[in-house]
Amino acid sequence: MTQRTLILLKPDAVSQKICGKVISRFEEAGLTIRGMKMIHLKPELLREHYAHIADKPFYPDVEAFMGSVPVIAIVLEGDDAVAKVRDMLGVTDSRKAAPGTIRAQYGKDQMVNVAHASDSPEAAEKEVRRFFAESELYSY
Repeated sequence: MTQRTLILLKPDAVSQKICGKVISRFEEAGLTIRGMKMIHLKPELLREHYAHIADKPFYPDVEAFMGSVPVIAIVLEGDDAVAKVRDMLGVTDSRKAAPGTIRAQYGKDQMVNVAHASDSPEAAEKEVRRFFAESELYSY
């Protein structure tokens, strides 16, 4: 089933200058870019996006990290895009990610792990709408 999913290339990906390498892997896997932009995440948007962990003691570190450098927000589309992207990235903790995954190759730990990816089709639709207006998404 064709799905859209949101990817945020995190500050570590931008700082390491590996965004092109990561994007290439998604495209080579058959996913299509429907929208992409670089944005500096403000605290209000971060609190909304990470509402499920905003009350955790580690959240201030997440907010500081995600707001430290602009991120690249991408909407990808393809067959089973949510699961495909998550499989390609590997588990959240880069230290435990399977060899060959993006996080195993480029990530460092639980937070410094290259990218955020939607975790379900329902979350993906909400997240896409959070970061992109429908007019910013393209079909070609």
